[in-house]
Amino acid sequence: MDLQILESDKPDDAYMPIWAPLLAFNQETVGDAQGKPYALTITAPGSDEVLGGLWALSLWGSFYIGLVVTPKGRRGSGLGSELLRRAEAEAIARVCRQMWLDTYAFQARPFYEGLGFELFGQLDGPAPMFPRYFMKKELS
Repeated sequence: MDLQILESDKPDDAYMPIWAPLLAFNQETVGDAQGKPYALTITAPGSDEVLGGLWALSLWGSFYIGLVVTPKGRRGSGLGSELLRRAEAEAIARVCRQMWLDTYAFQARPFYEGLGFELFGQLDGPAPMFPRYFMKKELS
């Protein structure tokens, strides 16, 4: 069978058809390959508009934090710490061994270190975006 590689004009639509066979392989090989998402949103009282929040995914004993966003004018007010505190409680409830995330040089490495995260990997590249830091926090 001849195959070809094409660039998709709809990358978002291509994600699930590409992901499906990998998910099936993972499921057959190790089982329970479907991660369980978790999200917290920040809104103003009486409003449904999402101003920030946290999105994470637990899978195979790890809790990956994919997004942490606090409203620009409220950074440093404790909202981010509260998001991570709640995420950690959820990770523990899901019997995860660790939480992990990534952040860029211009983002929030010191914030995460203050919450007990440690560096476990780094990708270097041009400033100001890089380095990109990979951080984890072991859970007891």
